[in-house]
Amino acid sequence: MRRRSTVWTVLSVAAVGLSACQASSAASKSAASATTSTAAPTTTTVAPTTTVAPTTTTVAPTTTTRPPVATTLPRPTTTVPAGPPVLQVGSNGAAVLQLQQSLTALGYWLGTPNGSFGQTTQQAVWALQKAAGIPRTGTDNAATAAALAAGTKPTAMSTSGHVIEVNLAKDLVLFVDNGVVTTILNTSTGGHYVFYLDGQRQVAITPTGHFTTIREVNGTDISPLGTLWRPKFFVGGFAIHGDSYVPAVPVSHGCVRVTDAAMNWVWSSGVDPIGTPVWVY
Repeated sequence: MRRRSTVWTVLSVAAVGLSACQASSAASKSAASATTSTAAPTTTTVAPTTTVAPTTTTVAPTTTTRPPVATTLPRPTTTVPAGPPVLQVGSNGAAVLQLQQSLTALGYWLGTPNGSFGQTTQQAVWALQKAAGIPRTGTDNAATAAALAAGTKPTAMSTSGHVIEVNLAKDLVLFVDNGVVTTILNTSTGGHYVFYLDGQRQVAITPTGHFTTIREVNGTDISPLGTLWRPKFFVGGFAIHGDSYVPAVPVSHGCVRVTDAAMNWVWSSGVDPIGTPVWVY
């Protein structure tokens, strides 16, 4: 019994040893397998590198053409001294009085100088401007002042005696003594327009020639062509007479118009009695 038991024990031990060896062998193989196992090579495929040609960007030079800058230099300021004021209808004062006195001294009638620029002063200024051949403005502008300073006045055609002259070219009435013009009046004579009287065609012309004062009316005279103030007739129905409208240009039907004030002076001064020579040219 003890021998069998010993043998069984030996066999058991052997079996256990074998199992252990096998296990050990298996473990060794497993370890060896693990040790000798070659991992699959890792293949990394790198995409081929594409070399891009360098981009050359040629930027055209920018040329900016600027328009020439105009340099405007400021003009030098010239201060023109103010001249004397232009005298005209409605002006008053010492300058007007001086103007009136200067006109009167030359023979341009305007009544009594009073420092007020009214109708009679304008008439005298027109007369001066007509004599000087300058624009008939009726104002004392620079040209008029120059003509006045120069002593401008018309000349007479007659050389002796007392004569009334009507200068149609200048549209002036002159009172002349021995060839010297003493008084000058603005006038408005025939305007050379066509009009009709009693159905007859007429032309507004002032007759020329040597006449004398033949008739007078000391007051208002009603004629077929209008109203005449204190007329002095020198031929037919043509007269030197007063009127409320006496412009600086010819507008009458043929008579010689002067202002009512001037006609009053003609009467009061006695410069045109009956028989006075009247020359119209």
